[in-house]
Amino acid sequence: MHPDTHLVIQLQSLDQKIAALEKEVAALPKHIATIEKALESHNRKLEADRAALTANQKDRKRLEGEIQVHEQKISKLKEQMLGAKTNEQYKAFQHEIEYVEKEIRKAEDRILELMTESEPLDANVKKAEVSLKHEKVVVEEEKTRARKRTAEDQEFLDTHRRERAEVVAKLPKATVNVYDRIRVKLGGVAIAEVINSRCQACQIAIRPQYLQDLRKGTELMRCEQCGRFLYINPPVSFEDVAAKAG
Repeated sequence: MHPDTHLVIQLQSLDQKIAALEKEVAALPKHIATIEKALESHNRKLEADRAALTANQKDRKRLEGEIQVHEQKISKLKEQMLGAKTNEQYKAFQHEIEYVEKEIRKAEDRILELMTESEPLDANVKKAEVSLKHEKVVVEEEKTRARKRTAEDQEFLDTHRRERAEVVAKLPKATVNVYDRIRVKLGGVAIAEVINSRCQACQIAIRPQYLQDLRKGTELMRCEQCGRFLYINPPVSFEDVAAKAG
């Protein structure tokens, strides 16, 4: 195997780790934004329910006030009715009292409707307040974890980038330029292993002579089909295994 092959393999491994970390670092703020957006949505829903409940209570209080005014009016009308001098005046007071009593019944019916409407609103508000309190704690914990994970990822990124720079410095500039072009063009995979005489990236069979040259390791070689750098791991012999065991 050509000496630079190991460096190219190492370079690809570092680039894949760097890409994964960069992706995660970029995704974490989006994740936080998503859960914060959900929290804000739930908070707005709670505020809307609170506003609806407040409006309901105000309407009930207003109607109760109107009923009190109507009752006072009826009381006055009854007093005035006692002083009616004609039958027509008496009937007029009666009609007026009946009209006001009808208004009271309408107000009472509406109060009952508002009370019925307020029950689920009140239940929703209480439930949402408990849920939102818990959700805020969860969101803060998630944000803390995300900030910690981002800091850790950034440390790994800095380390891998330094390691990458060291590997690049050991390789010929031309090799690095070719490697970078292939990596960008072919989805981050610039070097592939040959197994069973096939490039594992594109699955094209390698010509016997080309395979033989690859085994010699005198130069960096590329797949004739996809253009990736190639490497081959010869099978481990029984003697090698025995020597390692010894």
